Amino acid sequence: MNEEMLRLENISKSFASNRVLDSISLEVEQGLCYAVVGENGAGKSTLMKIIGGIYRPDAGRILFEGQEVKFANPGEAIRAGISIVHQELSLASNLSVAQNIFCHREPTNTFGFIKWNQLYERAKKLFETMGVEIDPRVLCGRLSVGMQQIVEIAKALSLDSKVIIMDEPTSALSEKEVDHLYRIVATLKERKVAVIFISHKLTEVFRIAERIIVLRDGKLIGNLKTGETNRDEVISMMVGRHITDLFPPKSSGRGEDFFSVEGLTRQGKYEDVSFTLRRKEILGLAGLVGAGRTEAARAIFGADPKDAGTIILEGKRLEIRNPMDAIAEGLCYLTEDRKTLGLFLTMKMRFNIVAASLGKFIGRAGFYRFDKIKAQSLKYVDLMQIRPFDDEIKVVNLSGGNQQKALLAKWLCAAPKVLIVDEPTRGVDIGAKAKIHQDLRKLAEEGIGVIVISSELPEILGLCDRIVVFCEGRVSKILENEDLSQTEIMKFATK
Repeated sequence: MNEEMLRLENISKSFASNRVLDSISLEVEQGLCYAVVGENGAGKSTLMKIIGGIYRPDAGRILFEGQEVKFANPGEAIRAGISIVHQELSLASNLSVAQNIFCHREPTNTFGFIKWNQLYERAKKLFETMGVEIDPRVLCGRLSVGMQQIVEIAKALSLDSKVIIMDEPTSALSEKEVDHLYRIVATLKERKVAVIFISHKLTEVFRIAERIIVLRDGKLIGNLKTGETNRDEVISMMVGRHITDLFPPKSSGRGEDFFSVEGLTRQGKYEDVSFTLRRKEILGLAGLVGAGRTEAARAIFGADPKDAGTIILEGKRLEIRNPMDAIAEGLCYLTEDRKTLGLFLTMKMRFNIVAASLGKFIGRAGFYRFDKIKAQSLKYVDLMQIRPFDDEIKVVNLSGGNQQKALLAKWLCAAPKVLIVDEPTRGVDIGAKAKIHQDLRKLAEEGIGVIVISSELPEILGLCDRIVVFCEGRVSKILENEDLSQTEIMKFATK
C-alpha cells in the first residue's frame, strides 16, 4: 500500500451565499493518479485552489505528509511540494520559454547576472525528459496555445513537487502531445509523485487514473476505483441523470456547395488550402496542433493576413481585409481562446452577446437602443440555456461551460451564414458539451454553414459529416465520415 501524501477533512467553502464546497473529505496516496470529474460549477477548481493555497477553506483541515497545513498563499504550497498546472495559462508572453519555466529560479553568477546558456540547457533537458521539442529561447507569445500548455506543465515538473495538480492539462493538446503527457504522468507515478488530474474527457480519465473522484454541486458523490466502474456510471454520478446522446444524428440530407476556399496560402504557416462546404453539413478540420487549421481559419475571418487564396460565399467572391469585413459578409469565427480573444470578461453578459452586432441596435437619432439590446441578449441567454438566467452578470463570474455558451450566443446574434468554431467544447463539462453539439447540428440543419476545428478526434468523428485533414500546413485528405476511425484520420494527419 502506498503512503498517504495528502488528506482533506470536511473541507467547505462559500462565496457570499453560494456554497461551493460542502464537507469534502479525501485521501491522496503517493504514486497514484486521481481524476477529479464533475460538471462546470461542481467545485473541482475551487477544491484544487484550496489545496494549492489560493483560497482558504471556511471549514475543515488539510494534512500534508501527516502534518496539518494552512497555506497563506500559493508560494507556501509550492515550497511545501504542491504545484498546480492551471487551465488558464499564466505565462509571460514577452519572456522566453526558459525564463517562464525558471522564473525567479534562474542560475546566476557572483554578480547576480543570469547564466543564459545554463538556463537554456536546463530547459532543454527538461523538455527531453518530456519527449517534446520546444526551443527554450523562443518567446512564449509566439507559441500555439497547445505548446504554451506544455510549457506550463514543464514549469510544474521543474519544481520537483510531491503532489502535482493538473487542471484540464490536455484541453489544448494534440493526440501526440497527449500521449507525451501520459508518459510524463507514468514517470511521475514511478517517482512516487501523487497526481491529481481534472478533466472532462472521460476517455483519458479511464486511461490515466487509478481512482475517479466525482463531484456534483459541491459535494463528493463518488470515490471510485477506475477498474470497478464504467463511463455510464461516472456520467450518471456527475450530472445526476443519464446522457445517452452526446452527439446528435448526422445530416438529414446535405445540399449543394455554397462556401469554398481555394488556394489559401501564407508562407510558413499553410499552403494551397482548398475545401468546400455544403448546405446542412458540419465540416470538420482535423490535424495535429500546429498543422495549420486555426491559422487558415483566422485568415478566412480576416484576423490574420494571407498571401494568396480565394474565398467564395454563395457564388460571390469575398474581399476580406479584417474581421469587420468578414462579419459583414456573414462569416463568423469562434476562437479557441475564449478568455483572451473571445469575451470581455469584466463586462456584462448583455454587452458580450451583442458585441459583434452593435450596429443593429443603433436608433435613428444615432443612439443605442438599450431596450432592444436587453431583449436580444435575454433571447440568447434563454436559447443557449446560460445559467444563471441573468444578462447583467459579468462573464468572468460564469463557469467555463456557460462562458462558452455566451461566446456562441455572441456569434449567433451576428446572424452568420458560415460559422467557424475552434475547439467549441474545450474545458466544458459533458452536459454543456452535449448541448453545444446539438446546437451546432441544429444550426447546420437550418442552413447555416458550420465548420468545426477540434483536437478531440472522437468529437470530430461524432459530430462532422466530412473531415478535412491537415498535415504540416497542407490539406492531406478530405474524408467522408462513413465508418471512419481515428486511426484513418491520424494516417493522413502525420507523415
